[in-house]
This record gives sequence, C-alpha cells and structure tokens, in this order.
Amino acid sequence: MMDTEAQKKAVGEAAAALVEDGMVVGLGTGSTAACFVRALGARKLDIVGVPTSIATAELAQSLGIRLGELGETRTIDLTVDGADEIGPGLALIKGAGGALLREKLVWEASKSCLVIGDAAKHVKVLGKFTLPIEVVPFGHKTVHARICDVLAEFEIGIAPILRRKDGQPVKTDNGNLIYDAACERIEEPAPLGAALKSITGVVEHGLFLDLADKALIGTADGVVELEP
Repeated sequence: MMDTEAQKKAVGEAAAALVEDGMVVGLGTGSTAACFVRALGARKLDIVGVPTSIATAELAQSLGIRLGELGETRTIDLTVDGADEIGPGLALIKGAGGALLREKLVWEASKSCLVIGDAAKHVKVLGKFTLPIEVVPFGHKTVHARICDVLAEFEIGIAPILRRKDGQPVKTDNGNLIYDAACERIEEPAPLGAALKSITGVVEHGLFLDLADKALIGTADGVVELEP
C-alpha cells in the first residue's frame, strides 16, 4: 500500500521511464513534477530539458540535466507535469506552484503532454481546489472586480483572494500576481476559461483543457494509466 508521497515517487519514476535519449522534454513544476525530474536525472540520458519555472531549472541543473529555453530548441517531444486536479477528459486545474503561464506555454509547444499525480488529484468534477488566475500588477484591483463579475455569471459567488506569503503578495517568475478563486464546482470549464482569458489584465488561468494526452495516477496499489 502506497501513501501519497510514495504515489508521487512512483508516477515520477514511471514517467521518467518513458523518456528516451535525444528527446527535448518539458519539465513541470511542483512536488510531483519534482519527483519526475529527480527520476529523470538519475537515468543520465542525453536530453534537453525545458523548465517551466526557476525552481525547476535549478533542480534540473543540480541533477546534471542540460537545459534549453522555449523557442530556442526544436519542438518539445514530451512534457511531464503534475496537476492540482485531474478531472473528466483529463481537464486540469494547475498553478498552485505559481508557474501556470510558463507551464501552459510549454504544454502548448509540446508534441505530447503527460500529467502525473497521486490518487487524491483525480476528481469527478473540477473546482474543489482553488483556480489560480494570473494578472498584471497594474490596476489589479480593477481586474479583480472584473473577474468577480465573470465568476458570478457562472454562479461562482466567492470573490478570489490575492495570493500572499508572509503577508506580502506572491509574485510569479514573470512578476505578475495571482488571485485564487474558490469555485467549489466548475461545471463548464471551457466557457469559464474563455471568459476569464477575455478580461484585459488577466494573463492566464489554471484551467488546462484539451492539452493532456495521458495521465499516470498513483494509487494505493500502483500506477494506473488514463486517457481523455
């Protein structure tokens, strides 16, 4: 029987086993993605990693993984990343680590995307985990009000909260701010995502839709594979 940490390690190792010499690999952000990066580093393959955050870049470099930047390498063969929630059709909520913009850029530039997670991340309906929304700092309170209006249209009445650490607003690697929306249930993720993205000042949101090609889920009894 595997606990949560063992599940994360198991899916990280299973994902790393899919990487082959010569690949360009997108490296996700977060605790589960870190398990993958560590397992990948242990394999000592001749690959190029494209990190989705400064933290992931530092971890990969410490493990001897050669890095490249998005747009300066050839097409990414495979991106492996975790998620905060994995819902029906492999619709995802991501962004707890604050790297949602860079993650989505890397995901969209990849031939194939693999999401990995422990059993608790697999849900029947998205929304219990807060939805991150990255916004520009300038006029962010005005942007917040517009976000509230959009959420209300989808019957989400709780105002998103500015993410803080040690009393100070959290800034992403891009210098932006994050509002976390407690949605509870997201019945229509695609229309909600489109509506949020249409707000001037919203840089990106944590709904990753129609991007994951496969999922590896760690369970108490081992790793299971899911497809959309």
